[in-house]
Amino acid sequence: MPRPEPHESNGLTGRRVLITRSADRARPLASLLSSFGAEPLVLPLIDFERAGDQAPLDSALDRLVAGNFDWLVISSITTVRVLLDKAAQRGVDLADLVPSGTKVATIGPSSRQVLESVGLTVALSPTDVQSAEGLLAVWESSGGRVFLPQADIASPGLREGLTARGADVTSVVAYNTVDYPARPELRLTAELPSGVVVSRGDMPPTLSPDEARTAMDVGSLDAVVAASPSAARRIAHIFPALGTCRFIAIGRPTAAEASRIGLTVAATAKEPTPDGIVAALESVFANEGNPQ
Repeated sequence: MPRPEPHESNGLTGRRVLITRSADRARPLASLLSSFGAEPLVLPLIDFERAGDQAPLDSALDRLVAGNFDWLVISSITTVRVLLDKAAQRGVDLADLVPSGTKVATIGPSSRQVLESVGLTVALSPTDVQSAEGLLAVWESSGGRVFLPQADIASPGLREGLTARGADVTSVVAYNTVDYPARPELRLTAELPSGVVVSRGDMPPTLSPDEARTAMDVGSLDAVVAASPSAARRIAHIFPALGTCRFIAIGRPTAAEASRIGLTVAATAKEPTPDGIVAALESVFANEGNPQ
């Protein structure tokens, strides 16, 4: 999507957008929003910890390195962070964990970009619907052994869909999703490769839950962005009502969960990228003019 110059009218100028991620993860989107004249704010809701029991993941990684899987399926950028951490623990690069005979499939463009930046070839990735549903729609492999590391709260849909297509799926918990902040001794800290995820500009301001509730109550937030079903649930818990604030979902699973728990979804980002999120926000605000 072409990016307009900051002076162009796009409906975002002056809009206050709450991003429900930690400041470091929110920075690329915040920087892009700022360039469009919006005011990004951050409310960290969820964080990620290493799985309490590492044995199943370590055992599956041993099998991966030994060439016992036909596919490695990566369903989130957080899983990539886990694998980067595991590779560092073993004193190797991430690409060294995946034999040449094992194909890699992923869902989002960020995960694909990181994996390709470290020398892995992504054999399969959806282009239209970037979700588990989208990956299953383009999955043409019949049978095969699949390694699927996921979050502890991951929906069973991807695992069940692959199994229904004849795959022998080894699914293990790669990380736990927790309320922010994660415990320091368990928090995932692996850095993505330099230059892959561009972080421009200063850190966006971070609000506490009380500050965010006050801003919501007085109607000074124009939109809130949720990146996962768990984030949608936390938003519903923190804010009794969104008032005039629009809920923007990243992906269909997040939108579906928001609707299920009674949140009105104003727009759904078609791609889980800063550009995709900005496009969703523009679709909401472009015809309303900028706030005074």
